[in-house]
Amino acid sequence: MRPPLHRRRSANAAAAYFAAALLAVAVVAAGAEEPPYACDKSRPQTTTFRFCNRKLSIRERAKDVVGRLSLDEKVAQLVNTAPSIPRLGIPAYEWWSEALHGVADVGYGIFLNTSIKAATSFPQVVLTAASFDSRLWYKIGRAIGAEARAVYNAGQAQGMTFWAPNINIFRDPRWGRGQETPGEDPMVTGKYAVAFVRGLQGDTFDGQRRVSTLQASACCKHFTAYDLDRWNDVTRYVFDAHVSPQDMADTYQPPFESCIRHARASGIMCAYNRVNGVPNCGNYDLLTTTARGKWAFDGYITSDCDAVSIIYDAQGYAKTPEDAVADVLKAGMDVNCGSYLQKYTKSAVQQGKVDQAQIDRALENLFAVRMRLGLFDGTPSKLVYGSVGPDQVCSPEHRYLALKAAQSGIVLLKNDAKLLPFPKGKTPSLAVIGPNADAAETLLGNYHGPPCIKISPLRALQSYVKNTRYLQGCDNVACSFASIQDAVKVAQGAEYVVMVMGLDQTQEREDHDRTDLLLPGQQQNLITAVAKAAKRPIVLVLLCGGPVDVTFAKLDPHIGAIIWAGYPGEAGGVALAQVIFGDHNPGGKLPVTWYPKEFVKVPMTNMRMRPSSGYPGRTYKFYQGTKVFEFGHGLSYTSYSYEFSKVSHKELHLNALGNVVQMADRSDSSTQRRYVVVSDTESEPCTAMKLTASVRVSNEGEMKGTHPVLLFVKQENPSNGSPMKKLVGFESVELGSRETTQVEFEMRPCEHLTTANEDGVMAIEEGSHLLMVGDNQFPITILLD
Repeated sequence: MRPPLHRRRSANAAAAYFAAALLAVAVVAAGAEEPPYACDKSRPQTTTFRFCNRKLSIRERAKDVVGRLSLDEKVAQLVNTAPSIPRLGIPAYEWWSEALHGVADVGYGIFLNTSIKAATSFPQVVLTAASFDSRLWYKIGRAIGAEARAVYNAGQAQGMTFWAPNINIFRDPRWGRGQETPGEDPMVTGKYAVAFVRGLQGDTFDGQRRVSTLQASACCKHFTAYDLDRWNDVTRYVFDAHVSPQDMADTYQPPFESCIRHARASGIMCAYNRVNGVPNCGNYDLLTTTARGKWAFDGYITSDCDAVSIIYDAQGYAKTPEDAVADVLKAGMDVNCGSYLQKYTKSAVQQGKVDQAQIDRALENLFAVRMRLGLFDGTPSKLVYGSVGPDQVCSPEHRYLALKAAQSGIVLLKNDAKLLPFPKGKTPSLAVIGPNADAAETLLGNYHGPPCIKISPLRALQSYVKNTRYLQGCDNVACSFASIQDAVKVAQGAEYVVMVMGLDQTQEREDHDRTDLLLPGQQQNLITAVAKAAKRPIVLVLLCGGPVDVTFAKLDPHIGAIIWAGYPGEAGGVALAQVIFGDHNPGGKLPVTWYPKEFVKVPMTNMRMRPSSGYPGRTYKFYQGTKVFEFGHGLSYTSYSYEFSKVSHKELHLNALGNVVQMADRSDSSTQRRYVVVSDTESEPCTAMKLTASVRVSNEGEMKGTHPVLLFVKQENPSNGSPMKKLVGFESVELGSRETTQVEFEMRPCEHLTTANEDGVMAIEEGSHLLMVGDNQFPITILLD
């Protein structure tokens, strides 16, 4: 326990951060283990195995492996910890590894405990999403994939399949795992999935395959409509999500379609919950008809851990364990995280509930992915990724990328009277108060491994102001006890005050949803007392994944600035200090709506997106209640202006896209509305139709900055069920003082102008629409004649 009040001095935190990179780079010892692989050419049998013949197709090779296995050997391979097959020279394999925002040793497949002891820890995903920078997302994925391959090459990985990204919609602000996601917008989430997966798997940003071998395997999760963990008496294990076809079509499914169709992810994880009565892992329509059939998925499908057992044990959907096994294998699932398939598949076969052909199909998918990773191609050091060494882990380039990601995501929510940035070199004294101020571990969020280095916000701020006084203020983040009198004295003795408050993993995490949206315990009382006593308005920093209702701080004139820093990763403390002292101009924008505390009256179990009587709706697209802060909100130390300089079409004639239908407006039966039905967004008419918009963006201020430009569209007279507005494009630009640039947006009407009808069919409505950037609007008209 630290003394409650003390002074510290430190070297410049940014310099320390990068100097530590030289110490953090691991060097593999001469005696390091060789990574596990099959088809060792030193084994005489290798030349006789067709599955080792690289001239054959992956499918032919996978089929050959499966054809050589006995039923017992097959069953043993259907779980995440797959044993070796010594007679075939096939090593053991672990399917469960994690890399949500950096290579982690959370699963069973990665070991950061010998020659490589750490990996770059990037910001938690929800903060990275606030950058609205898809190229940054791609670079993070590529860096993580390279570090993963380096860990494997060093003999510290038993698998190369990583169960990331999490692309569920952050539908409810109480969700403990919302921090893992790119936010509430389906298009943003889909774009994140595409960029991250392409980077991790080794493709180019545009989706071109550099080589046939995967750098690492990405797995998009949790399929589908999963966004409740443990709320009141409802758990994810038994929750039955009642989802309308309309919401499924334009909210819950689009990110997974993007992940499969455009990113070509090699893995999918089916979720614990049921959807409309059917367990996700036992849903043939979801896994086979939609993912493999409609979206052409080529890869493996895993269950979440023990998600097969709960189909019988918790949900009662299956009558016996063998029925549960039959349900998932028939649905199209391939591997079970857990032991259920290992225990009950053979008896399911013996009882005639499972055909061996279904087991073979699953195993062919599994071995095919291992082969695509190059794990059946002989000595790894001689292959395409064989030269990826330990110098790639915690490299200066990756460390800088982690810092840039934190800088780009941090959101300035309030800055009255331009309180920020503080005058660098002219701040005589600083008080830093709060339970998150010196909590470097909190910066990392969840699903992280050992970071290259951790520098807390306190330590980073001390590098700017030698005369810094610190007080924790609360006993912990729960803040059941607050040292208010001590905090007031500390604040009164300093010229400037920064309070670092918010949440941590005790308040929001997997298997733990919040029950309210307020700051925990006595945090608000502490903040208000300190702000009132300070010599000048204070800065409030919030570390949290999910939104909190800080209306009190928004309205309090004694609180001059509010910063949301999410969980900003290993470099987050440094990035935060740089923002506060003006070495970085904040440009992040909120990827989620911040709701008021009254929103908790809405049951988490209500999956509806659209409003109805007594129900306010969800996300910026449909929510009709008051907001603490809006989706897309974010300030800067400079100001930007926008102007539509060119739009390719003022009128779009879309009758050639499909059938035109006429329907009465549900809110006004006397009004008839016309739509063109879009049955296939990948059809030739759809892919050929383009709408382009050029936007002139100018930095009107004195400070350079990185700025996300968000393009929305809305109907001038929206029908009941249509979104109030919809994000259709975003681009991050970097502009110097007084600099101007053109941002080009290309839209496909079939993708960007559609909304789902009540039957889940995508359609474009006739009439006037508005393109919007900031306060600027440009009208376009949809014609169906």
